[in-house]
Amino acid sequence: MNPRRQVVLLGILLLLVGVAARGAAVNDPEARRWLEHVRYLASDAMRGRQTGSPEHRQAAEYVAAQFRALGLEPGANGSYLQPVSFVSRRVREAGCTLDLVFPDRIERLVLGQDVTLQMSCEAADSIEAPMVFIGYGLSVPEQGYDDLAHADLKGRIAVYIQGGPASVTEPRRSQAQSSSERWAHVREAGAIGLIGIRNPHRGEGNWERSAAQRFSPAMSLADADLDERAGQRFGANFNAERAQKLLAGSGHFVADLIALADTQAALPVFPLVPRMRARVTYDRTIVESQNVVAVLPGRDPALKGEYVVLTAHLDHLGVGTPVDGDSVFNGAMDNASGIASLIEVARALAPQAKRPARSVLFVCVTGEEKGLLGSYYFSHHPAVPIASIVADLNVDMVLPIVPLKHLLVHGEGESDLGDRAREDARAAGIAVLPDPEPQRNLFIRSDQFNFIRAGVPAIAFSAAAVPGSDEDSTLHAWTRRRYHQPSDDLAQPMIPGAAGDLIRYVTRLTADVANAPARPRWKEASFFKRYAAGAP
Repeated sequence: MNPRRQVVLLGILLLLVGVAARGAAVNDPEARRWLEHVRYLASDAMRGRQTGSPEHRQAAEYVAAQFRALGLEPGANGSYLQPVSFVSRRVREAGCTLDLVFPDRIERLVLGQDVTLQMSCEAADSIEAPMVFIGYGLSVPEQGYDDLAHADLKGRIAVYIQGGPASVTEPRRSQAQSSSERWAHVREAGAIGLIGIRNPHRGEGNWERSAAQRFSPAMSLADADLDERAGQRFGANFNAERAQKLLAGSGHFVADLIALADTQAALPVFPLVPRMRARVTYDRTIVESQNVVAVLPGRDPALKGEYVVLTAHLDHLGVGTPVDGDSVFNGAMDNASGIASLIEVARALAPQAKRPARSVLFVCVTGEEKGLLGSYYFSHHPAVPIASIVADLNVDMVLPIVPLKHLLVHGEGESDLGDRAREDARAAGIAVLPDPEPQRNLFIRSDQFNFIRAGVPAIAFSAAAVPGSDEDSTLHAWTRRRYHQPSDDLAQPMIPGAAGDLIRYVTRLTADVANAPARPRWKEASFFKRYAAGAP
């Protein structure tokens, strides 16, 4: 085909898909209603649904109203809204200074170019401390790997590179990289702060993109008993292209360390020459946000006291630094799409004749973008006894921008819940693929992880495609260009029919899990089996 004609046809196809997303007739009723919910939740009027904002509250009330209209019962002490208090911190960069203090000189760091400050911990106003490079900063002694075993961290700031060694198996390697576990280990070793060096070959987006949003508020749970960053007095992210400044005089080079990390080799541990001197100023406020909780009672008196939980996160990034003139981070795919899907699954299961044996708990959580905080709060203050929750199915950013022919099912190998998910996918004509990029740590980066930590078998879904296919290129392009950007909005191409297929798949899976005679069970080889109630 003539190349020019190919370009013209591609343009027509994208135009047609875009028109469908913006309001052309959609024949699939689930897809049509899904699109209406996404349009509301991801409109500019919602201003990105920032955690604790009036717009997030408005979005929560919209979702609650949808559940109420479907006949679901309130699940949070007689209300659909479960209030969650957060400490919100926003850096005042003009009053901040960071210096590398060498024996013979002081080098001022440039905020936004060299480094950005982490505001998710209760940072000290001023601090000066020696630093130690600790490889990946992971401690997994049960698999013979421990970056901290020979490091003197008392009173020091620990510096690490994102990633993990091949000698630690998945998903344990992914779990060890969670911010809560890494900090717990380095704190126990005596550290007072953390600096992460971003691996430019991993994760979504580049340094400039993430640094541009450093003025957005960071949060922690106001309940001190639930603050997993307690004791951390300093936190920062360092630009890998400028991180040689940290290693000056050590005899090591950042480029060599990143090359090792790319091969998942073990990294050296060594003291750094400069001390970190920092003065940090920020605004601190208490904000309240909302989880939305609704119950669909089961029809079997013997099983209705057990619950299958469906989760999706309602929050996004709010209003931030403009990108191409647009400052509203609408979060259409991330994750208005997931919330809209849960509403439609509830609609499909709500009629008396279709209600499953067990009850179904719909939990639309806040604070996911702040570190999975809303789901962490819910796992410690559940609307029903945690032991009565048999499973969690999490719908986060499944991306109906390609046909639903393939899925990643995160956590499928940990419990027989994954076997059921794979079987139902096969029946729906969907192929479950292995995770082609386990280094992205998606298993620990969404709300199902907090249910797993509470001993509940859980899985999450991501859109997938055969590596090298056109759909694979589309998904990767979305991650590069739209993930956590204002362009994740209502103008982007969508395939509502793919959302309809997802809704039907999740509906069937939910019903099958809720109707099964036995609750899902951890597999014997699963690392996470140890979190289950009664596990040795």
